[in-house]
Amino acid sequence: MNEILLKIKNIKKIYGQKAALKGISLDVYKGEILGLLGVNGAGKTTLSSIIATLIPPTEGDIELDGVSIYKDLTTYRFSLGFCPQRPNLNPMLSLEQNLRLAGSYYGMSETQIDERLAILVNQFELAPFLHQRAMVLSGGYKQRFMIARSLMHSPKLVLMDEPTVALDPHIRRQLWAIIKDLKKTGVTVILTTHYLDEAEHLADRVCVLDQGQIKLIDTPEKLKADFNMSNLEDVFLALTQETITKNN
Repeated sequence: MNEILLKIKNIKKIYGQKAALKGISLDVYKGEILGLLGVNGAGKTTLSSIIATLIPPTEGDIELDGVSIYKDLTTYRFSLGFCPQRPNLNPMLSLEQNLRLAGSYYGMSETQIDERLAILVNQFELAPFLHQRAMVLSGGYKQRFMIARSLMHSPKLVLMDEPTVALDPHIRRQLWAIIKDLKKTGVTVILTTHYLDEAEHLADRVCVLDQGQIKLIDTPEKLKADFNMSNLEDVFLALTQETITKNN
């Protein structure tokens, strides 16, 4: 039986008269990669922002290991890594300084920072770029450092918002391998992506959001079998067409 890390309970988010999320409930399991999918406006960015504690929900609760995160947001944030879509490294600092700053932010000692830095440099093959400023790096290597920075404090859960958007196909594949390796170390990943091939390749389960609600959640293999489709993109297109037909 899969062990639950994060329990999302009836999360709602209302902006004025518009309900961005209409009661989202789902479990996120330890050590899984969960893909959040949906067309623009479906609610996936709002949901991931609430999980990241960037915005509060209007209603509902999130539990980490059975305890509401809102009882102690600081402790929860120490368990969470966040890799935003757009690189936000300090351009005037070297990459090593950026990583050390992240460690200091989470209260790590110099010894802990040194040890963790050595592990991440080896894991992500960052040594040739450590003393370069962030501004001179390619998009692919900036994204590598963004992922490494999100892991500096050894979080249980990492949120990745479109981590490979606008990158060349071979760079995307390299980052896929990195994300797959995170699972091997026991890290849970919530991945927001527009790339259906990315979700199919990486995700243990995908959660499809539609108009602020969960339309379905299952493994890519099960969804392809249920819809008699050869790939996840065709499943998604069928679901999108179903929504359009229903609304008309």
